[in-house]
Parts: sequence; C-alpha cells; structure tokens
Amino acid sequence: MAQVLEFRLPDLGEGLTEAEIVRWLVQVGDVVAVDQPVVEVETAKAMVDVPCPYAGVVTARFGEEGTELPVGAPLLTVAVGAPALADETEGSGNVLVGYGTSQAPARRRRVRPGESVPAVPVEPVPANGKATAQEVPEGPVPVISPLVRRLARENGLDLRELHGSGPDGLIMRADVEYALRAAAARGRPATPSAEPHTHAAPAPAPSAAVPPAHAPVRSSAPPSGLRVPLKGVRGAVADKLSRSRREIPDATCWVDADATELMRARTAMNAAGGPKISLLALLARICTAALARFPELNSTVDMEAREVVQLDHVHLGFAAQTERGLVVPVVRDAHARDAESLTAEFARLTEAARAGTLTPAELTGGTFTLNNYGVFGVDGSTPIINHPEAAMLGVGRIIPKPWVHEGELAVRQVVELSLTFDHRVCDGGTAGGFLRHVADCVEQPAVLLRTL
Repeated sequence: MAQVLEFRLPDLGEGLTEAEIVRWLVQVGDVVAVDQPVVEVETAKAMVDVPCPYAGVVTARFGEEGTELPVGAPLLTVAVGAPALADETEGSGNVLVGYGTSQAPARRRRVRPGESVPAVPVEPVPANGKATAQEVPEGPVPVISPLVRRLARENGLDLRELHGSGPDGLIMRADVEYALRAAAARGRPATPSAEPHTHAAPAPAPSAAVPPAHAPVRSSAPPSGLRVPLKGVRGAVADKLSRSRREIPDATCWVDADATELMRARTAMNAAGGPKISLLALLARICTAALARFPELNSTVDMEAREVVQLDHVHLGFAAQTERGLVVPVVRDAHARDAESLTAEFARLTEAARAGTLTPAELTGGTFTLNNYGVFGVDGSTPIINHPEAAMLGVGRIIPKPWVHEGELAVRQVVELSLTFDHRVCDGGTAGGFLRHVADCVEQPAVLLRTL
C-alpha cells in the first residue's frame, strides 16, 4: 500500500524565510528518485534547485510558477511504494494532503491536455441568505495557492461555492477569475450577503453628489502605469539599501588619481606570459593593502553592544550587474590572495552570477565592497554601503585627461575614486587617509606590485 509523504520547502539557510517558484521540474504522475531536483526556486540570494528526499510518484504540486512560498510550506506530495500510473481511474482515492477521504470524489469529465474547464459556481444562496449543509460543502476548501485565497477574499468570493477544475477539485486562479466575471455579468457581488436588507438606503440628494464648482476633484484610484513587483533579487536589494540608508550615517569623499602607471604595470605583467591579470584584481589587491593599514574600515557596528567590531579577515564583495539585477558576490579571504588568484575568483563568481548559479554562501558574509561603476561609462558616484559593512570603494572609468605630470601639462589616464563610509566607525581623517593611500598605490604601484 502506497504511503503519501509531504515534502515541504526546506530551510535554505542564510536567514532566508521564503522563495519564489520559478520552474517546476516534475509533473504530477512523474516518478522521482531520492535527491532528484523537483523545482527551481529563486530566493533573495540566488536561484536554487530543490531536491526531493523521497522516491516515488508525484501526486500533487503546491503552488504555481511565480508563487512565493514561506519556508515550511508544502511543495509536493509523493506516493512512496506506488507504481507509476500513466492514467489513473476516476475515484482512485488519490487525494491531496489535508483533504478527507471519507467520501468518494465527485465524478468529473476528463480534461484533455490544453483544454480548460471553468469553475462552476454552485447554486446561489437562497433569497433568505442562509445556506443549507447540502448547498455549501463542509470540510477543508481545496485551495493551495495563497494568491488564490487572497484574490477571493479581496473580492468577497466564498470559495466553498466553487467546484475547482484542478486535480481532485483543486480550485485554481482561473476558477476564481471565471466566477468573478460571471458574478459581474449577473450584476451582483460575488457572494450574497448573509442577511437580506429589509430597507433600502435612501438615495443622496442630487446636489450632494455634485461637488461645488470651486472644490478640487480628488481621485482615490491608484496611479496608472506598469507595476513591477519588488521580489526576489530586486526585493532583497530594495530591503538592504533601505536599511542601509535608515541605519548608517554615511559620508562620501573622493579624489582623482593618475592611473597611467597602474595601466602600464598591468600591460607589462600580462606581456610576461602566464594567466592574464585583470584590472579589478589589481584594484582589489590595493584595496586589501589599504585595509591592512586602516582596519577601521573593515568592520561592522554592533548597536546592541554599542561596539565597533574590527574584523581580522577581508571578505571582499564586488558589484556585478546581471539580467536578474545587481548582485554582490564575495571573494573569501581576499587579503590572502595574490593578483592571479583574485583574477580567477572574480572570473568564476562573475560567470556564476550571470548564469544565476551563485549559492547563498557566495552572496553573503562580505566585510568590504569594491564597486567598479566605471564599466557603465560614468566617472563618479556616491555608493550606498552594503549593510552591515562599514565602507565601499567606488572606481570610475579610466579615461585620458589633461593632467599636470612632473611639472608639465600632459595627457594621462585619470580615474575618480570615491569612498562612502560609516561615520560611526571613523572620522574623516581615517577615511581620507585610506582613500589617499589607495590613490597613491594607483599612481605609484611599483612598490606594491613586488608583493603580488
């Protein structure tokens, strides 16, 4: 005898509390093996394939693609020990978890692939507004999606009045929308009032319905236009940046630097053979050297203890723009890596970010962020600190500009550097000293490059 087991959305770690279903990898009736990925979800951190811990036949899926589910919500049910049946007979007894089996399921017409059957509302409530036990079924309402429940609730629709078109009578969103359209065509609310009105409310006087000529006309309708949900990566970015602005008293300083010698040094290093060294890796190496001299900027603030915690390692985040939005992968122990290792790790994480395969661990735990916004063709910016870090270094584009070099006007490769810092961890003198050290290394990299 088959045992039906329920698989719930697991805890994906890193404090994540919900995930959005992006794509189902199995259908109802499919045979799955232990640890086989069954659904692709998007968290606030990354795209994740969720494996099923059971082997058997999928009997139900909970949630449509695009639905957000909290951790612990049912994902699917699996019949363990049941044969895989391509076409079950009606009244087979297979039910969704939580729905009773004491009564035989109602006989339904089979639906061919691609054919939809609208929900059929049950007979309307009698004129006295009271329903009998035969008219409104008792027991759990066969609804899985919280979006369907909310849609019905906001429109005053009693879900017990519907026969769903999904498996085992499951009420789908299309069923609710069909019932609402049918109610609108009949010219009455979706659900009648429980008690009839014995007296009609008096109609307002005509003059009361027309505002005075001098009174402004206000509309309570929401503004029109395209609405983009703040969820997934975009929602996580919105929450984090908003928190940063609320909690961190930030300040920004900037300086122009002559990067001509740094560009020449990189060209010489890459001409010597071996793996190519990226400009971002050289900037990261300079950045970690500056943090060793000014450790206040590699810290976090513990407001409960009212302490500034200076960290003994540098996990360097870097901003990466992808089709899914802005993400900040983290290079672990960047202070212990040379330019070649940094180049390889930047390349690996950037490729994973574009493919959407970064793990939550690769997107969290940063202690300082390097933001190369010069790739967007801009010179300067005032970055928002990546909470709970204490600072971010911004690097603009490197372009030829007139520059006084050795007492003469010359065309040099100039870059604008900016530092946004948490004013709680240090004052302007420390922040200025850090940024000046970075600029000096950019302008005269020879001494620093000997250690790479």
